[in-house]
Amino acid sequence: MGTVVSFDVRGGDPDAVRSALDEAVAGLHRIDEVFSTYRDDSQVSRLARGEITLDACDPEVAEVLELGAEAQRLSDGWFSTSYAGSVDPTGIVKGWSVERAARSLAGVPGVTGVSVNGGGDVQLLGLPGPRPWRVGVADPLRPGGLAAVVSAAGLDELAVATSGTAERGAHIVDPRTGRSAVTDLVAVTVTAPRLTWADCWATAAFAMGSREGLAWLESLPDVEALLITAGDEVRCTGGLAARLG
Repeated sequence: MGTVVSFDVRGGDPDAVRSALDEAVAGLHRIDEVFSTYRDDSQVSRLARGEITLDACDPEVAEVLELGAEAQRLSDGWFSTSYAGSVDPTGIVKGWSVERAARSLAGVPGVTGVSVNGGGDVQLLGLPGPRPWRVGVADPLRPGGLAAVVSAAGLDELAVATSGTAERGAHIVDPRTGRSAVTDLVAVTVTAPRLTWADCWATAAFAMGSREGLAWLESLPDVEALLITAGDEVRCTGGLAARLG
């Protein structure tokens, strides 16, 4: 789906890690074949056109749609797996697939740390060495600059996901109107243990706008966030400072 994915794996037997990397990459290509809305022959595209049923799809399709339904429920409808009346799990499948790839690599014997970056959304597991994983958050108003640096110190797993207009323009849809979300925000970065959810929550909060989005993110367990408005105002959840460094 046009996303570049990079891997950083620490520890483990090199041959075993290489084999696991090959499997992870093949798995991501398979996810593209199944879920891409840009491929007419993908299972999701055929499902949206009514050519096949959900039971005829790979089990992962039902799994992702169930996760999307849970995200829709928890966000009071601000996250959705439908677009223009058709099924479209694009908003959740990237985070889910990157997280799944990271966890498969973390299961290789001897591996101590894994970082998988899918288009700027990152799943961190374990430890890279004496120092913790750190992720830079791009400043949407100052190209090439950083708005913050998130640290995974003290955590076995941490995900960082950003939704905004800086890289892809106005691509986030307001599920209430079916049109591009018009808010005071230019970027929302969310940290959570799992990238599946961090990606969903960043998207939903962006569609909500800074005031409602920040209040909602504050209500979610194990979630912290950084919100940047078009007026260059930075708003943060109460516990974000503990995640910076």
